[in-house]
Amino acid sequence: MAGRFEATVEIDRPVEEVFAYLADGRNDPAFSPRVLEITKTPDGPTAVGTVFTSTVKDAGMKTARRIRITELRAPTTLRWTEISKNLVTSADGGYDLSAVSPTTTRLRIFNTLEGHGLGKLLVGLALSAARKDAPAFGRRIKTAVEAS
Repeated sequence: MAGRFEATVEIDRPVEEVFAYLADGRNDPAFSPRVLEITKTPDGPTAVGTVFTSTVKDAGMKTARRIRITELRAPTTLRWTEISKNLVTSADGGYDLSAVSPTTTRLRIFNTLEGHGLGKLLVGLALSAARKDAPAFGRRIKTAVEAS
């Protein structure tokens, strides 16, 4: 079983600023409390092929995650896929950004969660939790970007 969650939020910053902030995945801990640490390879600007490696804590368990950028079109589109082997992974995810005005950006975030092995039994719980948290996740992104 796989499934998607998503959220949409308006951020009081120009679309270029929001895109730059989100394209640097090292900012994720500012709005995702599950991300304990994160690094980027290679150094330099985020591009297709960039990999973000993180340690996250879900349901009391720490896991290592590797996310590869698969599409990047500034300032509107960012896509990724998880390349790590975990019970539940993000098969694909992304940010869609659009300028509502010169100073306001509409952001849509989405992730498709997929279970592997025993994770096929757990993905429904993970998806339910992610869908429940999606509006708050969007608000946390808004708060973090506006504070940056």
